[in-house]
Amino acid sequence: MKISVKIFPWDNPCIFNSENCTLNVGDMVIVNTETGNEGAVVMGINEQSDEDVSSIVRKATSTDIETIQRNDQKCKEAVRICRKLASEKELQMKIVGAHFSFDGGKIVFSFIAEKRVDFRDLVRNLSKKFQRSIRLQQIGSRDEARGKGGFGGCGRELCCVKFSGSLKSVTTEDAKAQQMGQRGSERLSGLCGRLKCCLGFEADQYRENLKKMPKIGEEVKVDNKKCKVTDLNIMELNVIVEFEDKSKIKVNIKDIK
Repeated sequence: MKISVKIFPWDNPCIFNSENCTLNVGDMVIVNTETGNEGAVVMGINEQSDEDVSSIVRKATSTDIETIQRNDQKCKEAVRICRKLASEKELQMKIVGAHFSFDGGKIVFSFIAEKRVDFRDLVRNLSKKFQRSIRLQQIGSRDEARGKGGFGGCGRELCCVKFSGSLKSVTTEDAKAQQMGQRGSERLSGLCGRLKCCLGFEADQYRENLKKMPKIGEEVKVDNKKCKVTDLNIMELNVIVEFEDKSKIKVNIKDIK
Protein backbone atom coordinates (compact mmCIF):
# COMPACT_ATOMS: atom_id res chain seq x y z
CA MET A 1 0.00 0.00 0.00
CA LYS A 2 1.27 3.46 -0.87
CA ILE A 3 0.72 6.41 1.42
CA SER A 4 1.44 10.12 1.17
CA VAL A 5 3.23 11.81 4.05
CA LYS A 6 4.25 15.38 4.77
CA ILE A 7 7.72 15.98 6.16
CA PHE A 8 8.18 19.74 5.78
CA PRO A 9 5.16 22.00 6.48
CA TRP A 10 5.76 23.97 3.28
CA ASP A 11 6.31 21.01 0.92
CA ASN A 12 3.95 18.78 -1.02
CA PRO A 13 3.42 15.30 0.45
CA CYS A 14 5.79 12.50 -0.58
CA ILE A 15 4.85 8.92 -1.45
CA PHE A 16 6.13 5.94 0.58
CA ASN A 17 5.30 2.26 0.77
CA SER A 18 3.55 0.98 3.87
CA GLU A 19 3.84 -2.79 3.93
CA ASN A 20 4.55 -3.62 7.55
CA CYS A 21 1.94 -1.66 9.48
CA THR A 22 -1.62 -0.39 9.26
CA LEU A 23 -1.87 3.39 9.13
CA ASN A 24 -4.57 6.05 9.16
CA VAL A 25 -4.59 9.66 8.03
CA GLY A 26 -3.04 11.79 10.77
CA ASP A 27 -0.72 9.07 12.10
CA MET A 28 2.90 9.98 12.73
CA VAL A 29 5.55 7.84 11.01
CA ILE A 30 9.32 7.70 10.68
CA VAL A 31 10.58 7.71 7.09
CA ASN A 32 14.04 7.39 5.63
CA THR A 33 15.13 10.16 3.25
CA GLU A 34 18.33 10.97 1.40
CA THR A 35 19.46 13.01 4.40
CA GLY A 36 18.43 10.51 7.11
CA ASN A 37 15.34 9.64 9.15
CA GLU A 38 12.55 12.19 9.43
CA GLY A 39 9.29 12.37 11.31
CA ALA A 40 6.24 12.78 9.07
CA VAL A 41 2.45 12.83 9.23
CA VAL A 42 0.24 10.60 7.04
CA MET A 43 -1.83 12.68 4.63
CA GLY A 44 -3.38 10.02 2.40
CA ILE A 45 -3.93 6.26 2.15
CA ASN A 46 -3.94 4.00 -0.94
CA GLU A 47 -2.35 6.64 -3.15
CA GLN A 48 -1.98 5.96 -6.87
CA SER A 49 1.65 6.24 -7.94
CA ASP A 50 3.97 4.44 -10.36
CA GLU A 51 7.05 5.74 -8.57
CA ASP A 52 9.61 3.33 -7.17
CA VAL A 53 9.48 4.61 -3.60
CA SER A 54 11.02 3.70 -0.25
CA SER A 55 9.15 2.04 2.60
CA ILE A 56 8.44 3.82 5.86
CA VAL A 57 10.72 2.82 8.73
CA ARG A 58 7.94 2.43 11.30
CA LYS A 59 4.86 3.93 12.79
CA ALA A 60 6.02 6.51 15.31
CA THR A 61 6.21 5.28 18.90
CA SER A 62 5.30 7.45 21.87
CA THR A 63 9.02 8.17 22.31
CA ASP A 64 9.31 9.14 18.62
CA ILE A 65 6.36 11.51 18.94
CA GLU A 66 7.88 13.18 21.99
CA THR A 67 11.12 13.70 20.04
CA ILE A 68 9.25 15.22 17.09
CA GLN A 69 7.27 17.51 19.39
CA ARG A 70 10.44 18.69 21.17
CA ASN A 71 12.02 19.48 17.82
CA ASP A 72 8.92 21.35 16.67
CA GLN A 73 8.98 23.48 19.82
CA LYS A 74 12.46 24.70 18.92
CA CYS A 75 11.40 25.95 15.50
CA LYS A 76 9.88 29.28 16.56
CA GLU A 77 13.06 30.38 18.34
CA ALA A 78 15.22 29.12 15.47
CA VAL A 79 13.20 31.22 13.00
CA ARG A 80 13.53 34.28 15.23
CA ILE A 81 17.32 33.92 15.37
CA CYS A 82 17.60 33.30 11.64
CA ARG A 83 15.51 36.38 10.85
CA LYS A 84 17.66 38.49 13.17
CA LEU A 85 20.90 37.33 11.52
CA ALA A 86 19.47 37.80 8.01
CA SER A 87 18.34 41.33 8.93
CA GLU A 88 21.76 42.21 10.34
CA LYS A 89 23.30 41.22 7.02
CA GLU A 90 20.60 43.16 5.14
CA LEU A 91 19.67 40.12 3.10
CA GLN A 92 16.57 40.63 0.95
CA MET A 93 14.83 37.44 2.01
CA LYS A 94 11.85 36.45 4.14
CA ILE A 95 12.53 33.59 6.56
CA VAL A 96 9.33 31.54 6.61
CA GLY A 97 9.91 28.51 8.78
CA ALA A 98 12.32 25.96 10.21
CA HIS A 99 12.45 22.18 10.50
CA PHE A 100 14.67 20.11 12.77
CA SER A 101 15.61 16.64 11.52
CA PHE A 102 14.41 13.70 13.59
CA ASP A 103 17.86 13.19 15.11
CA GLY A 104 18.17 16.94 15.76
CA GLY A 105 21.44 17.17 13.86
CA LYS A 106 20.17 19.27 10.94
CA ILE A 107 17.98 22.34 10.55
CA VAL A 108 16.30 23.37 7.32
CA PHE A 109 15.17 27.00 7.03
CA SER A 110 12.69 27.95 4.31
CA PHE A 111 12.74 31.41 2.78
CA ILE A 112 11.19 33.55 0.05
CA ALA A 113 13.23 35.95 -2.06
CA GLU A 114 12.43 37.96 -5.18
CA LYS A 115 16.04 37.92 -6.36
CA ARG A 116 19.09 35.74 -5.98
CA VAL A 117 20.53 35.97 -2.45
CA ASP A 118 24.06 35.14 -1.36
CA PHE A 119 23.38 33.54 2.01
CA ARG A 120 26.68 31.71 2.51
CA ASP A 121 27.73 33.90 5.45
CA LEU A 122 24.29 33.42 6.98
CA VAL A 123 24.66 29.63 6.78
CA ARG A 124 28.08 29.81 8.44
CA ASN A 125 26.74 31.98 11.25
CA LEU A 126 23.74 29.71 11.76
CA SER A 127 25.98 26.63 11.86
CA LYS A 128 28.14 28.31 14.49
CA LYS A 129 25.11 29.42 16.49
CA PHE A 130 23.26 26.10 16.52
CA GLN A 131 26.21 23.71 16.17
CA ARG A 132 24.24 21.77 13.57
CA SER A 133 24.20 21.21 9.82
CA ILE A 134 22.21 24.04 8.20
CA ARG A 135 20.33 24.11 4.89
CA LEU A 136 18.37 27.01 3.42
CA GLN A 137 15.54 26.09 1.05
CA GLN A 138 13.93 28.67 -1.19
CA ILE A 139 10.17 28.28 -1.56
CA GLY A 140 7.35 30.18 -3.24
CA SER A 141 4.53 32.20 -1.72
CA ARG A 142 2.09 29.35 -2.35
CA ASP A 143 4.38 27.04 -0.38
CA GLU A 144 4.26 29.51 2.50
CA ALA A 145 0.46 29.51 2.42
CA ARG A 146 0.51 25.70 2.33
CA GLY A 147 2.61 25.61 5.48
CA LYS A 148 0.42 28.07 7.38
CA GLY A 149 -2.94 26.77 6.17
CA GLY A 150 -6.20 28.69 6.26
CA PHE A 151 -9.34 29.32 4.25
CA GLY A 152 -9.92 31.19 1.01
CA GLY A 153 -12.58 33.75 0.18
CA CYS A 154 -14.85 30.86 -0.85
CA GLY A 155 -14.88 29.66 2.76
CA ARG A 156 -13.10 26.41 1.92
CA GLU A 157 -9.66 25.16 2.86
CA LEU A 158 -6.88 26.58 0.70
CA CYS A 159 -6.38 24.61 -2.52
CA CYS A 160 -2.64 24.33 -1.88
CA VAL A 161 -3.45 22.59 1.41
CA LYS A 162 -6.41 20.47 0.31
CA PHE A 163 -4.95 19.07 -2.92
CA SER A 164 -1.69 17.14 -2.74
CA GLY A 165 0.88 17.38 -5.50
CA SER A 166 1.84 20.38 -7.58
CA LEU A 167 -1.06 22.57 -8.65
CA LYS A 168 -1.28 23.95 -12.16
CA SER A 169 0.40 27.31 -12.62
CA VAL A 170 -2.24 30.04 -13.04
CA THR A 171 -1.75 32.94 -15.47
CA THR A 172 -3.57 36.17 -16.25
CA GLU A 173 -4.70 34.51 -19.48
CA ASP A 174 -6.68 32.01 -17.39
CA ALA A 175 -8.50 34.91 -15.73
CA LYS A 176 -9.15 36.65 -19.06
CA ALA A 177 -10.56 33.46 -20.58
CA GLN A 178 -13.12 33.41 -17.76
CA GLN A 179 -13.95 37.11 -18.22
CA MET A 180 -12.37 37.96 -14.88
CA GLY A 181 -9.39 40.01 -16.02
CA GLN A 182 -11.20 43.28 -15.24
CA ARG A 183 -11.98 42.41 -11.62
CA GLY A 184 -8.70 43.69 -10.23
CA SER A 185 -5.82 41.89 -8.59
CA GLU A 186 -7.25 42.22 -5.07
CA ARG A 187 -10.26 40.07 -6.05
CA LEU A 188 -8.27 37.55 -8.06
CA SER A 189 -5.44 37.02 -5.58
CA GLY A 190 -5.37 34.40 -2.85
CA LEU A 191 -3.86 34.67 0.62
CA CYS A 192 -0.43 34.05 -0.91
CA GLY A 193 -0.72 37.17 -3.07
CA ARG A 194 -0.68 35.10 -6.27
CA LEU A 195 -3.59 34.42 -8.60
CA LYS A 196 -6.09 32.04 -6.99
CA CYS A 197 -5.43 28.38 -7.77
CA CYS A 198 -9.12 27.83 -8.55
CA LEU A 199 -8.79 30.05 -11.64
CA GLY A 200 -6.94 27.17 -13.27
CA PHE A 201 -9.58 24.52 -12.63
CA GLU A 202 -12.03 25.50 -15.40
CA ALA A 203 -9.82 27.60 -17.66
CA ASP A 204 -9.41 24.87 -20.30
CA GLN A 205 -13.19 24.34 -20.50
CA TYR A 206 -13.72 28.07 -20.92
CA ARG A 207 -11.20 28.15 -23.77
CA GLU A 208 -12.89 25.22 -25.51
CA ASN A 209 -16.28 26.91 -25.27
CA LEU A 210 -14.89 30.23 -26.48
CA LYS A 211 -13.79 28.56 -29.72
CA LYS A 212 -17.47 27.87 -30.48
CA MET A 213 -18.71 31.38 -29.69
CA PRO A 214 -18.78 34.67 -31.60
CA LYS A 215 -16.75 37.60 -30.33
CA ILE A 216 -18.24 40.58 -28.54
CA GLY A 217 -19.11 43.21 -31.16
CA GLU A 218 -19.49 40.64 -33.93
CA GLU A 219 -22.56 41.01 -36.19
CA VAL A 220 -24.77 37.92 -36.38
CA LYS A 221 -28.34 36.98 -37.26
CA VAL A 222 -31.10 35.69 -35.00
CA ASP A 223 -34.42 34.76 -36.62
CA ASN A 224 -33.03 36.35 -39.80
CA LYS A 225 -32.67 39.70 -38.04
CA LYS A 226 -29.33 41.49 -37.86
CA CYS A 227 -27.92 42.02 -34.39
CA LYS A 228 -24.66 42.50 -32.55
CA VAL A 229 -23.16 40.39 -29.77
CA THR A 230 -22.79 42.47 -26.59
CA ASP A 231 -22.03 39.86 -23.92
CA LEU A 232 -21.13 36.18 -23.46
CA ASN A 233 -22.08 33.48 -20.96
CA ILE A 234 -19.25 31.12 -21.79
CA MET A 235 -20.19 28.12 -19.64
CA GLU A 236 -23.85 28.13 -20.78
CA LEU A 237 -22.88 28.84 -24.41
CA ASN A 238 -25.34 31.75 -24.43
CA VAL A 239 -24.84 35.29 -25.77
CA ILE A 240 -26.62 38.61 -25.36
CA VAL A 241 -27.43 40.22 -28.69
CA GLU A 242 -28.65 43.75 -29.45
CA PHE A 243 -30.94 44.45 -32.39
CA GLU A 244 -31.08 47.65 -34.46
CA ASP A 245 -33.95 48.93 -32.30
CA LYS A 246 -31.63 48.60 -29.22
CA SER A 247 -33.64 45.72 -27.76
CA LYS A 248 -31.63 42.84 -26.30
CA ILE A 249 -32.24 39.13 -25.80
CA LYS A 250 -30.31 36.12 -24.61
CA VAL A 251 -29.89 33.28 -27.10
CA ASN A 252 -27.97 30.05 -27.33
CA ILE A 253 -25.19 29.92 -29.91
CA LYS A 254 -27.05 27.17 -31.82
CA ASP A 255 -29.73 29.79 -32.67
CA ILE A 256 -27.17 32.19 -34.17
CA LYS A 257 -26.35 32.37 -37.87
